[in-house]
Amino acid sequence: MLNYRLLHPPLLAALARAGHGDRIVLADGNFPLRTAVRPDVEVVHLNLRTGLVSVPDVLEPLLEAVPVEAATYMGTPDGAVVDAHADYDRLLGPGVPVLVQADRWKFYDETRGEDVAVVVATADQRLCANLVLTVGVRAGGPG
Repeated sequence: MLNYRLLHPPLLAALARAGHGDRIVLADGNFPLRTAVRPDVEVVHLNLRTGLVSVPDVLEPLLEAVPVEAATYMGTPDGAVVDAHADYDRLLGPGVPVLVQADRWKFYDETRGEDVAVVVATADQRLCANLVLTVGVRAGGPG
């Protein structure tokens, strides 16, 4: 039995294979899964129906399971801050540096990178709700 709330077996397996510096893409319902990630990247589908599951629904328990050293948001075309970004700021807290990408094409270039370990497809319908997390290191010694 796990001590944290993340219970999805395929997602846990994918996270267990990820290491320091690998990236996790939390994709909104508009993210082009076929063209914006490498064909060999594992995609975990959590998009049950419109709006269920959202990126914050995945992010919150994921943060209990994986150390995160940085996050990248997909920016809006006009550079405006969207509600999704405020949610991520709240959940990530002050300890995780955030880089907002203003250009969606640059963001997609990042999601196609060799360092992307897993993509989680959500049904989040908010615009520019995509998020990339960089896996950090686990602090402390054995155990």
